[in-house]
Amino acid sequence: MNKLYLIISLIFLCTTVVQGQGRSEVKIISKPISYDKERINLSLEYLRERHGLIQESPTISPKIIVLHYTAGGTLTSNFNYFNPARIENSRELNKNQSHLNVSAHYLIDRGGEIYQLMEDTQFARHTIGLNYCAIGIENVGSKSQPLTEAQVISNAKLIRHLKKKYPIEFLIGHHEYWKFRGSNWWKESNSSYFTGKEDPGSEFMQKVRDKIKDLKLKSEP
Repeated sequence: MNKLYLIISLIFLCTTVVQGQGRSEVKIISKPISYDKERINLSLEYLRERHGLIQESPTISPKIIVLHYTAGGTLTSNFNYFNPARIENSRELNKNQSHLNVSAHYLIDRGGEIYQLMEDTQFARHTIGLNYCAIGIENVGSKSQPLTEAQVISNAKLIRHLKKKYPIEFLIGHHEYWKFRGSNWWKESNSSYFTGKEDPGSEFMQKVRDKIKDLKLKSEP
């Protein structure tokens, strides 16, 4: 009887471990945007002019994760938008601050597929004042095209993955970044350079936070 109990217990334990691993596993597909010499130079210029940081390479030490939505488009159209080093002329306000194009480290499609566009520690322009220490995660969607439950799950898995790798302290939605203005975390040389954001929305953020509340990531300084 004792041997049978032991065998049953071991089977249960193994099954639990496998299931636990399944819930936390994250599949990341490499789909790099161009990080050529022009993007490197523009990134170094941004770090210097916008953040007041003089660096030899455009790298960051991740402390913040910022979730976004793309405001429309598809995986392909958003990848193509992020890929050029220079920002498009129509984004006049952003262009006046820097010619560096906007981008993000990850792009999550409607079905939850996670694509990595650049290395976690490479500099990306996605959140005013915080780019120097923030990993950006873009989600394909918009206010009229609400983000999906699959994207909620994938964001939570990716955040867990990143938290294991880096000393992440904060998780915010792009619409929450204003909370950092006036704090020691905020680094932006032009005090009037600020834009109101609504992505990815409080409902989406709450769903993601409910899945990772054990990580105890802060939402404001």
